[in-house]
This record gives sequence, structure tokens and C-alpha cells, in this order.
Amino acid sequence: MVLLKLLNLLAPIYFVCLLSITFSIQVFLLLPGMCKESLFTFSFSSLLHNSLFMIFVVNVLGNYILVIWKSPHGREFYAEAELPGKTFCHLCARVMGEQEHHCFFTGTCIGQSNLRSFVLFCLHCSCSCFHAMVIGVGYISESITLSFCDPTTFLRLLPISVTRFFSGSLLNSDMLVVLMIYVWFGVGLACAAFCCHQLLLISRGCSIPRFHPSDMSVTSWKNNLQNVFGKRWLMAIFVPNAKKQMN
Repeated sequence: MVLLKLLNLLAPIYFVCLLSITFSIQVFLLLPGMCKESLFTFSFSSLLHNSLFMIFVVNVLGNYILVIWKSPHGREFYAEAELPGKTFCHLCARVMGEQEHHCFFTGTCIGQSNLRSFVLFCLHCSCSCFHAMVIGVGYISESITLSFCDPTTFLRLLPISVTRFFSGSLLNSDMLVVLMIYVWFGVGLACAAFCCHQLLLISRGCSIPRFHPSDMSVTSWKNNLQNVFGKRWLMAIFVPNAKKQMN
């Protein structure tokens, strides 16, 4: 339990640090490097990448805040044995009637009230990581004149960069971008896998525990998705907003 509480404290710090480093690298290094050759190249590609970057940042931060703000409310400080059949979160020390799981990166429980924001948070985290990785690969390929046409180049990038870094031919900023490319790739894959896993559970109707026999009716996957994401799900993908609770 001590390790879980420590993880619950360090995981949000890790997320904030990763977001800050990604934001700094994108704003001060990668995106300005796209229009370095000529002022006229700031037409379409730079505008597109800057727009995507701002959309991802707004949605990641917005949904992250919504996940914490709309966390499930429960009766605090009850012993698990006193309420049989109810889900008890030891980290939050409260009973949740509609909790699905505890998210360490947000430090709160995920339930029906914030499940939509949590799935969208994973989606935009994955997209932002892959977007940063693509720009980082383009930046490094120009910086160290390395072609990524060969798929094995991605595997050889780290040892080549480490060798050049210790030999003094690779800048500190370039080495940081190389390391972050692998971090973005790993985090992006993890977020994408978790997002797909949650969508699969939602479509099957397994995302929210049901404690009453009357709630065990079989519904279609469209209804299950609509119950979580609501009718205005398309707007929520581009603009983070809280789902209105149905009475």
C-alpha cells in the first residue's frame, strides 16, 4: 500500500514534467525549426503542425482537469466490510458506487462521471506524443543527416546518437530530442492501448459495474457508447467539456 501511495504521488508529477518538457521542446526547438530555411515556408506545414499542437495541448490539459474535477463522489472513510457489494478505493479512502478503476496519473478514481474525459485524455495524449515524435524525427534527420527510409534506423538512432554525443559532435538539445522520441513513442503506445481497451469495455457494457439485477439488461454497443460519451461526443473530441449528468 505504501508503494501504491508513492506511485499515486509520483505519477502526476511525471505527467506534469513530461508535458512541460514536450511543450518546451515543441515551442522553442521543433516548431521554429520547421520555418528556419525560409520565411515563405511558414505557409501550410507550419500552420498545420502549430494548429495540431495547440489542439492537442488544450485537449490534454482540459480533459486532465475534467478527470480530476469530475471524479466520482463517494462516502469517505468507510471500512470495506461495512458496505458489502460496493467498490472501495484504498488510495482515496472512500466507497464508490460507480467506480471503474483508480488512475495513478490523475491521482483519482475513474467512474461514470469522468470516464468520457478520461478516454479523451488518453486519446489526445497518444495523438500528441505521436505528433511530437514525427516532428522530432524530422528535426533529427535534418540535424544529423540520417535517413529514416530504412525501418531499422529507428533502432540504430539511440546508439548512433550516444556515440556522437560523447564524441562531441551532437548538441545537448539534439540528444534530448532523441531521448524524447523514444519516450513519446512508448507513452503514445501505452495511451493508445489504454484508450482502445477502455473503448472495448465501454462497447461491451463492462466499463461501469452494475450491482442490481435490473441493470444487467443487454444493450447494443452504440447505446453503451452513447451512455458514456453522450450525444455531443464529436464536440467533446475537439473542445474539452464535462458531460451533463442524467437524472
